[in-house]
Amino acid sequence: MNTMRAKLQVGSVFQHKDAEQNVTGESVTFFGVCRTNGYADTDGLDEDNTFARYTPSANFQIMIANPALFGQFEPGQKFYVDFSPAK
Repeated sequence: MNTMRAKLQVGSVFQHKDAEQNVTGESVTFFGVCRTNGYADTDGLDEDNTFARYTPSANFQIMIANPALFGQFEPGQKFYVDFSPAK
């Protein structure tokens, strides 16, 4: 299998808290980037458009329990995600 790169955008961040209101985890939901200008970009100048063309739909949710990562993700941020086979 070849590696694959996706471009995802943070849709939401939900903080999980204990009874004392301490953050114990975060659920982060990502979705595939959208075409920002419809189908108008046929020259490949809009990277989001190019990613959306070849991966038109993606949803990904992750539960983070590492306190060092709390607060690192915000709605609207975009990230590349690389997939490669694990041994």
